[in-house]
Amino acid sequence: MRKEKMAAERLMKKYNTNCPFQIAREMGVNIQFERLKDTLGYFSTYKRIKTIHINQELTELDQQFTCAHELAHSILHPAVNTPFLQRSTLFSVSKIEREANTFAVELLLPDYLLCEHQDISLSQLALIRGVPRQLMYLKNR
Repeated sequence: MRKEKMAAERLMKKYNTNCPFQIAREMGVNIQFERLKDTLGYFSTYKRIKTIHINQELTELDQQFTCAHELAHSILHPAVNTPFLQRSTLFSVSKIEREANTFAVELLLPDYLLCEHQDISLSQLALIRGVPRQLMYLKNR
């Protein structure tokens, strides 16, 4: 099992929910809704205060996915400085983003939800849960 799926399952079990907003709040991660132009969201830490910044112009479902994605960064990559990584070649930013997307997909489309809704397709369930169609392939079955 991949680390992203294990991390998502561990959080769902600990907090008894797969809602990224509720998990973030219970973990003490602040959530700020802001005007971010073309940016969907980002994660920051300042003086040990973790904050997820989400574009307030997004739909509710897009905000949910963005929160799940940024929550992944707070858990899997808490000390990563993405702007620095983009200027260097030491580590692939795309790998970090893929891991965050995988975590978000696993959090929003947990196995139990797939079992409960066998009557609808994965793409329909992804649409309902706010998972972008182009990221459904990240669901580890």
